[in-house]
Amino acid sequence: MSAGVITVVARWQPVDGKLGDVLAIVAEMRPKSLAEPGCLGYEAYRGVDSPHSLLLLEHYRDEAALEAHKQSEHYQSLVVGRALPLLADRQVEVLLPR
Repeated sequence: MSAGVITVVARWQPVDGKLGDVLAIVAEMRPKSLAEPGCLGYEAYRGVDSPHSLLLLEHYRDEAALEAHKQSEHYQSLVVGRALPLLADRQVEVLLPR
């Protein structure tokens, strides 16, 4: 990857009955991520036409900041340990500016 701000677009589809649990995890994850020195933004959205799906929009200073995020204790415990088992589907796209 080249240098520059990295945007992560993550689409999460919780398993039936687990949306509330996943939303609680995201609410706990957001301030911890925003406290990271390389995290420039962390937003969560619910679909208007599909309110049970989530979109996470994250911005990181560079590739090193994204890697630090993925290796952080809060990412490992909240996302890997708690959220991923509650998802029926997860798609992640990493984007660089043109």
